[in-house]
Amino acid sequence: MVPPGSVVYLDHAATTPMHPAAVEALAAEAARVGNPSSLHDAGRAARRVVEESREVLATRLGARPSEVVLTGGGTEADNLAVKGVFWSRAAADDRRRRVLVSAVEHHAVLDAAAWLGAAQGAEVVVLPVDGVGRVRLDALEAELAAHGDKTALVSVMWANNEVGTVQPLPEVVELAHRYGVPVHADAVQAVGQLDVDFAASGLDAMTVTAHKVGGPVGVGALVARRDLALTPLLHGGGQERAVRSGTLAAALVRSFAVAVDAAVGDRAEHALRVGALRDALVVGVQALAPDAVVRGPWPGGQGRLPGNASVSFPGCDSESLLLLLDERGIAASAGSACQAGVTQLSHVLVAMGLTDAEARGTLRFSLGRTSTAADVDAVLAVLPDVLERARAAGAV
Repeated sequence: MVPPGSVVYLDHAATTPMHPAAVEALAAEAARVGNPSSLHDAGRAARRVVEESREVLATRLGARPSEVVLTGGGTEADNLAVKGVFWSRAAADDRRRRVLVSAVEHHAVLDAAAWLGAAQGAEVVVLPVDGVGRVRLDALEAELAAHGDKTALVSVMWANNEVGTVQPLPEVVELAHRYGVPVHADAVQAVGQLDVDFAASGLDAMTVTAHKVGGPVGVGALVARRDLALTPLLHGGGQERAVRSGTLAAALVRSFAVAVDAAVGDRAEHALRVGALRDALVVGVQALAPDAVVRGPWPGGQGRLPGNASVSFPGCDSESLLLLLDERGIAASAGSACQAGVTQLSHVLVAMGLTDAEARGTLRFSLGRTSTAADVDAVLAVLPDVLERARAAGAV
């Protein structure tokens, strides 16, 4: 059982606790003064912090420092990639007005593409996925074969935030590049859990953010090839290759770099540890609730994030399950936290072919650096009563 006043936190995919080293770096740099764009000594010191941090980020992400464009977070980076590439490509060749995105993308990608369609005349194509949430390469190939010369961008995430499915990016990149189309991937969930190497991936742009890897909220980056044309979202001082104006927050950037350094450095060990915890949780859940269905690649967890467990509980409503778990000090999720508070079905689960009832009864447990075997035991200890009460509530 969870001791009174404590929390079993199993929502690391939404945001994960800051790494102690990142907290220390943030506090140390926040006490300093200096605008990184200023020419005096304090400004130059702040600039050194930013550029040294950029070098750390580049090294850990398999990129060049000049390819790391610092942003205010993952949502901004996704918007810069989708809108910025579309605008540049359409300006250079007015035929290239098609944007291809997978059906399971984060809303920062899906909504940005939808806005381009509604307000900018883009032709948005939502690529279907299979039953585990993996983009269908045959659909992508068919679209490119028919309209490759009219396509501005393909955006397919590295790994899904709801069901943990890892996408076949090498094949996506090969297909798109065959037709001269750049590829962007939201890698927010992948960094620190999977081997993420920008150069080796062949991607043209990649989104990362700090608060998913133990850094602070409010800072992220778009890693983008130097020869990838990007039209800026923001105009002002011309910082960050003139595609992301705004005063850089040196303290946040430094903390971001420290968090990524720690997460990538410990990745292999971390993946093994949380993968084992995830497997123990799923096996325990299935023993207690034999009708529960694991969503995404399973069994064995191959092709999915090691810290992700997405499970459907027949006869239950996820909102009831979350509240009942929360009463017992256990934090989980019913999907993307960016849609919290809005009663709607997960677009990811719908795209995978789940019925309304199946989607409504699905929970996401996501494990991270602070997760322990005791956390798993705590969930399994309360689950029978939680399921019984949730089903009773649904039957009323």
